[in-house]
Amino acid sequence: MRENNREKGSRYEKRAAAYLTKQGFEILEKNYRCRLGEIDIIAMDGSYLCFVEVKYRSSNTAGYPAEAVGAAKQRKIYQTALVYLKQHQLPLNTPCRFDVAAVTGEAVFYIKNAFGAM
Repeated sequence: MRENNREKGSRYEKRAAAYLTKQGFEILEKNYRCRLGEIDIIAMDGSYLCFVEVKYRSSNTAGYPAEAVGAAKQRKIYQTALVYLKQHQLPLNTPCRFDVAAVTGEAVFYIKNAFGAM
């Protein structure tokens, strides 16, 4: 039976979360959703609240995974992060970072500060 996209995404998000845990991140939430969008992983890295988008490609023939996080996706993640801050009553000046976990094959490439606030 073929794996659907949600199952496949979940598998690679788990791989990225395991990688982050090994790097010392504290995973706060996976698949945070609100009416504006979804954030794959929310984690603490020291004093930084990190909003992490996970992208997978089986190979680089269709481009690198991180290239799939374009301006529209970045805006959506940023807006969703603002909702998260408000829902959790965190100040807007909380140190935040927008990262991308790019998964290709078995490797996880982690890009800190992949994009900034919009």
